[in-house]
Amino acid sequence: MNRRQAISALLLLGLGLSAAQAAHAQATATLPVIGLLDAGQRLEWWAAFRQQLHELGYVEGQTIVFEERFANGTFERLPALTQELVGLKVAVIVTSGAVAARVARDATATIPIVMATGDDPVAGGLVKSLARPGGNLTGVTSLSAQVAGKRFEQLREALPKITRLAVLWHRENPASAYQVRELETAARSSKITIQSVGVKTTSEFSQGFTAMTREHAGGVFVVSGPSFFAERRRIAELALKHRLPSIYTQAEFVEVGGLLSYGPSYPGLFRQAAHYVDKILRGAAPGDLPIEQPTTFELVINLKTARALGITFPSQTLLRADRSIE
Repeated sequence: MNRRQAISALLLLGLGLSAAQAAHAQATATLPVIGLLDAGQRLEWWAAFRQQLHELGYVEGQTIVFEERFANGTFERLPALTQELVGLKVAVIVTSGAVAARVARDATATIPIVMATGDDPVAGGLVKSLARPGGNLTGVTSLSAQVAGKRFEQLREALPKITRLAVLWHRENPASAYQVRELETAARSSKITIQSVGVKTTSEFSQGFTAMTREHAGGVFVVSGPSFFAERRRIAELALKHRLPSIYTQAEFVEVGGLLSYGPSYPGLFRQAAHYVDKILRGAAPGDLPIEQPTTFELVINLKTARALGITFPSQTLLRADRSIE
């Protein structure tokens, strides 16, 4: 093959690739696009969502397309990210967290919105009722604030002598503030003093834990949020360093060294959200789909951390535990 023939062959190959790429792009453009909106970047939960859709028969790039918009803990980015999804005319927006759900609902009244997590949307004014939400929003609620009292009971059972409890929460997260209020209500009836430690950025964690130790807190209740989830290992390590028994809303914190958690399976909630997307793509109106609440809650205990803190759980707590981590 001479030089001219080689150049001609390369040009033909390039044209062939361009045509194939154009054909792929055209085919992809006709597929339903699912927008994923998260104030954080909770990839483990989104992986469960994608896997469930795959099990329902959807194949990424062949029957469905995903557009991710993750704010990485910066709530101020959510409105712009949501507008990007609206501009793309996505078929459905799936949200993680109450703030993302509210921003999406404020951005569009026509694109279906499926919540994968979030507090009570009726109390938050997002829908009319759980049974018939109306409008364009439906999905799953994690009831994080509503379960705060039950989590408090779990901590008291593990630490019956506690008189002062620190609460670590993100000041920029309205959903976290709601959980703190619910926790304060539960603590008042138990005559336990709450030490509120609200932080604006994750750089304030160290000084927050130092303040807990200085004020002689007997434990720490961590109100999880997008930025906290990304820093869960660091939070668990700080709690152990300061010898503070810790309770969390999500099992993922206990898996990396936290003491105990009580709440629904968040990957399970995301899998359930995938079923909502499937129904909507098949023609269901979101306003006619009842919003589901979690029916099972998991108690997860890290026994290695308990031993390091010198804590012996009551036998009834260990028997109720759904999972123990050694």
